[in-house]
Amino acid sequence: MSYPSRVKIVEVGPRDGLQNEKEFIPTDVKVELVNRLSHAGFVNVEAASFVSPKWVPQMADGAELMAMIDRRPGTIYSVLTPNMRGFEGALAAKADEVVIFAAASEAFSQRNINCSIEESLERFAPVAQAAKEAGLRLRGSISCSFGCRYEGAVAPSNVLNVGKRLSELGCDEIDVADTIGVGTARQVYDLMRMVTEHIDPAHVSGHFHDTYGQAIANIVASMQAGIHIFHSSVAGLGGCPYAKGATGNVATEDVLFLMQGLDIETGIDLNAVVETGQWISAHLKRKSASNAGNALAARKQGAAAC
Repeated sequence: MSYPSRVKIVEVGPRDGLQNEKEFIPTDVKVELVNRLSHAGFVNVEAASFVSPKWVPQMADGAELMAMIDRRPGTIYSVLTPNMRGFEGALAAKADEVVIFAAASEAFSQRNINCSIEESLERFAPVAQAAKEAGLRLRGSISCSFGCRYEGAVAPSNVLNVGKRLSELGCDEIDVADTIGVGTARQVYDLMRMVTEHIDPAHVSGHFHDTYGQAIANIVASMQAGIHIFHSSVAGLGGCPYAKGATGNVATEDVLFLMQGLDIETGIDLNAVVETGQWISAHLKRKSASNAGNALAARKQGAAAC
């Protein structure tokens, strides 16, 4: 079986991971989280979201956070931007990349951003154009690519159609996202192969939530289909405010442990990520959701006690 020699890991914990937390997390804690992750070697950290604080109050301090972080040379700091107002905030905050998000499910699109898929793509067109004119990277995310809580199965053709539209808007990367974590390996392989027949696989990423424990298998299936970019969240933080029951994105520590076992380069310090996962979990007063992270932390603690 052929695997890539190197993959890109996009750390989404500070945004996708924390957005669902009910108790507001102090900005300085978020800043330290971003700094710890970028210093661990990530080339891309999704740091904040410029959405209305009415809808996602946890992300209300995005501008302040972006002004406070230590910017590591070589790291792209991404922010979510649902509209031109969000884009203007991202531009003022000196984001390196803006992220727009459509869905493959009409029902989810209505629940998430209160408009149809077509309307969302029309709404994102000026954001995409402005990003290109400003020289910023542009990433597009396709939510509910493998299933939707509100309408069940999602047709693969829906995913491909949205992906093509995002590509036409000029997206540098397109995320095929399993928002509720229902995808399985065969389904993921088939969809990724179909998408990459029309979109360069070098510009396609896998974004897998781990609700049913399938995310690692889905990453392996994606690599077999030619995908080399994956999203993950330190300590498995996260969920989705508009996808009840969805757990966090696949834990970064688990993904790094997998890649290490397959001799696939990431450029990321696994030990530093494990420490960061334990630190943020302690702050949130819960156990890390990363199996590999918890095992490695326990092994280190046991060795120190000897």
